[in-house]
Amino acid sequence: MTEDDLPPPDTKRWVMRRKAEVVAGVRSGLISLEEACRRYTLSVEEFLSWQRLIDSHGVRGLRATRLQDYRGAAAPARPRMMSGAAE
Repeated sequence: MTEDDLPPPDTKRWVMRRKAEVVAGVRSGLISLEEACRRYTLSVEEFLSWQRLIDSHGVRGLRATRLQDYRGAAAPARPRMMSGAAE
């Protein structure tokens, strides 16, 4: 892995692949955790959550739409709209 494999510092859209590249860069020693957090304006907690998700569920665990399922947290119930006449 080289510096060219890392996402650009101005990355705004964090898809699975980009998150995984940052985690791989830190794990390989290419970039420090502190530098990754500074460069990508991440909190340490956010980075560590990416790392935990990869360890637990692989790269697919980084999908934003699946985070609730992988974290084991139940999503709050949303009120359902009743069809029919309004009162």
